[in-house]
Amino acid sequence: MRNLLERRTFLILLGVITLLFALVLRPFWSAIFWAIVVTVLFSPVQSRLRDRMPYNRTLVALITLLSLSIIVIIPVLALLSTFIQQGANFYSLIESQEIQPAAFIDRIVSAIPFLPDLMERVGVNTDSIRGYLASSATGISEIIAQQALALGRNTVNFTVKLVLMLYLTFFLLRDGDRLLALMKTAVPLSDSRKLLLFRKFVEVTRATVKGNLLVAIVQGALGGVIFWLLDIPAPVLWAVVMAFLSMIPAVGAALVWVPVALYLYATGAWFEASVLVAYGALIIGLADNVLRPILVGRDTKLPDYIVLFSTMGGIAMLGINGFVIGPLIAALFLSFWNIFITDNDPALADG
Repeated sequence: MRNLLERRTFLILLGVITLLFALVLRPFWSAIFWAIVVTVLFSPVQSRLRDRMPYNRTLVALITLLSLSIIVIIPVLALLSTFIQQGANFYSLIESQEIQPAAFIDRIVSAIPFLPDLMERVGVNTDSIRGYLASSATGISEIIAQQALALGRNTVNFTVKLVLMLYLTFFLLRDGDRLLALMKTAVPLSDSRKLLLFRKFVEVTRATVKGNLLVAIVQGALGGVIFWLLDIPAPVLWAVVMAFLSMIPAVGAALVWVPVALYLYATGAWFEASVLVAYGALIIGLADNVLRPILVGRDTKLPDYIVLFSTMGGIAMLGINGFVIGPLIAALFLSFWNIFITDNDPALADG
């Protein structure tokens, strides 16, 4: 009886201390999370280097970290710098009313003369819709520009978290297998279940990050190139916005290039508008339709609707981190339930 009481007391204290430690680390959750994600993504590179240098774990971790910095960190920092600069310029144009979203909408409506009459016949108040669209466009434009400005103002905070992420990534690359062995020992599950859940975590993390990020980068880059060729202002800013929207399944970059194409049609730039529509539908859209099922859906083995809802829900709750955490939680949810179903009735398991 005393041993049982002592064990329960110890487990309660262990839970409390663990919770307190998690709260202490709360300001750095984002840096810790991305350090884990980056370690998972670059573990194949580390494994190949370790095969060639099996007795120098520190050097292997440093080379892997250097590869990460060259391939990912430096290009991302350069992109963010341009994004912040163009976002600040765009915001100043909105503030000075040199860019007026309401005027854009008026031009689009005036370019389609039958649209106001048609809407009035079906009982739709065109003035209220115009006002709503204009205010929404203004609000969205200001949010985009302000986010770029906020990122610029929070440079110190961003730099600190980036340094902490790289610092932790080094130790995870060097000692990650030992830490993983300790975690496997501490988790009170069978070896088969621990292996299943660990594999699912790695599969979903790699597929979601590589898949979503690659699709986003490709679509954003393609959109930025066509915006630059058509001489549309702030192409890098809109490329980043299109890349972010591309992370959300069934939404995509069309939320940016379709309104721009409509505006080009409304202003008489028929050739540029037609080029943008054809390019957006065939090139940008094809990148999403071809790459996403290959890189995300197939590896995660998640239905498209679960990927959609888990991604959008994760982003709504956790911001940019949610596009990985949402599908990851969904995949682990299905894995746990699959284990539960298998234990109760193996005939019902989906394998």
